[in-house]
This record gives sequence, C-alpha cells and structure tokens, in this order.
Amino acid sequence: MDHIEDQLKQLLTMSPAQLRSFWRDTYSNVAPVVGPDLLRRAIAHRLQERAHGSLPKATKTKIDRLRKRVERTGKAGASHAIALKTGTRLVRSWNGKSYHVLVCDSGFEFDGRHYASLSHIARQITGAHWSGPRFFGLRKRSGFKAKVAANG
Repeated sequence: MDHIEDQLKQLLTMSPAQLRSFWRDTYSNVAPVVGPDLLRRAIAHRLQERAHGSLPKATKTKIDRLRKRVERTGKAGASHAIALKTGTRLVRSWNGKSYHVLVCDSGFEFDGRHYASLSHIARQITGAHWSGPRFFGLRKRSGFKAKVAANG
C-alpha cells in the first residue's frame, strides 16, 4: 500500500483534535470551524491533489463560473449559456456594418467595453431586444446550437 492510501486510512480514525492538527500541517493555517467529516474530506482532497495533481485550469474556471452563478441566481442547474473559448472572436454584420466581439474569461468585450452577456451587446448594436446568441448566429430559432469556429 502506498503512502497516500495509508494517510487516507489514518484520517478515518483521527479525533477532531487530531484532524485540526493535521489540517494545520496540511494547509499551513488554522482549521475552519466545521465538523470532522468535512475536515476529513478537505484534507483527503488536498493529499490526493498533491499526489495526483490538481484539476485542469479549464475545469477550475468552469467551477468558478458555476459558483458565481449560484451566488448570483441561487441556482446550480444546467445553464443554457453558450460555451465559447476565451479569445474567440464573433463577427456579425448589421445594416452594412461589421461588428466584432471578443470572448473573455468573464464575459465579452465590444467597442472597448466589457459586457456580461451577448444580449446586451445585441441591444447596443440594434437598439432592440435580441437573443444575443441568436443574433451572433450561435443558436438557430429551433434551439439547436450552430457550429462556431474558435480561433485564439
């Protein structure tokens, strides 16, 4: 049995005081005021992360977006948001003029300003309410997603 497995088994038999001490050794700070089960889980996570590596950056970013959505809306369900890679440039022609939108980590950049949604940008361009994803050709009327080429 390897070292990480031994440590994980030891966690199961530790008292709350031992867990708090192990937490200090593992995280280099005082343990939060939570029950022993949560302490065990968090310590186990950190030990496994050290042994096997952390989550990929893209996964961490997605988790952070979901966390922010829960904070904002109180809901954690599936989002109908368009999944676009950061750096993707969306182009839309409207009334003879071409408009460019850059996909950022936390929204969109258009005309030197940051926007949280494509719908806000579509309204800025047209002066009327539009579904932003539909306006930029990311969704068809039927709700099926169109293919989007990502560059960046």
